Amino acid sequence: MLILARALFIVNRKLLQALLNWAIFATVARILLDNFLIMITIDAELRDVKVNPKMIRKQGKIPAVFYGNGKESTSISVNALAFKKAYEEAGESTIISLKTPKETLDALVHDVALDPVIGNPIHIDFYVVSKDQKLQVDVPIEFIGIAPAEKLGGIVMKIMHEIRIEALPAKLPSHITVDLSKLVDMESDITVGDLDLGDGVKALVPLNETVAGITEPQEEEVVTAPIDLSAIEVEKKGKKDEEGGEEAAATPKEETKEKK
Repeated sequence: MLILARALFIVNRKLLQALLNWAIFATVARILLDNFLIMITIDAELRDVKVNPKMIRKQGKIPAVFYGNGKESTSISVNALAFKKAYEEAGESTIISLKTPKETLDALVHDVALDPVIGNPIHIDFYVVSKDQKLQVDVPIEFIGIAPAEKLGGIVMKIMHEIRIEALPAKLPSHITVDLSKLVDMESDITVGDLDLGDGVKALVPLNETVAGITEPQEEEVVTAPIDLSAIEVEKKGKKDEEGGEEAAATPKEETKEKK
């Protein structure tokens, strides 16, 4: 019995140590993820503005420009495939490391012009930022989970699809997650104040503004057309006139038979 208890103690001790090591690893990984791994790098080349942009696109590149934070507007080009991949991951609210021949800059994708026919990027504006300067950006909202209130007959109303926030470049989230499982009954709603924006992130919209809520299904109102009594009277009168005409037409025939 004593041997068994001691064995259990050793096993539990190892388990606790393993859990502690995992917690430390997860914390370190989160710090690395928040501060380093989210940085996406794009190589940029200086661009001669005299060259036709169509020729640059035929080479698999996209004409672009960077400016901001005291930097003069500079024409560059970036690899089309590399940009598409980076843009899918970063969007317009995550810092991108723009590596030029002269220096590496922290920048946001400020604007993307698309081909009106096929939708491919044809020009990009990068806005250079400072690491110690807070930015104000619109961040997309990503809804997850299922609202329990739907089982009660409720309908989920997603009111906000992006939110304006303020944060240092390193703290800017690529999106804000909203868990719909918090909508447990017909009176539930999720406001800006309920969101987990992350450390150092401030919402620039009222905290009581609704992000998502539940509404009851609306029954379709059956509209019954009013009965037109005057039309009925006219119809009845028309029938009587027709019957009277038939009787009048029948009378001469009967008189003719009698004469014969």
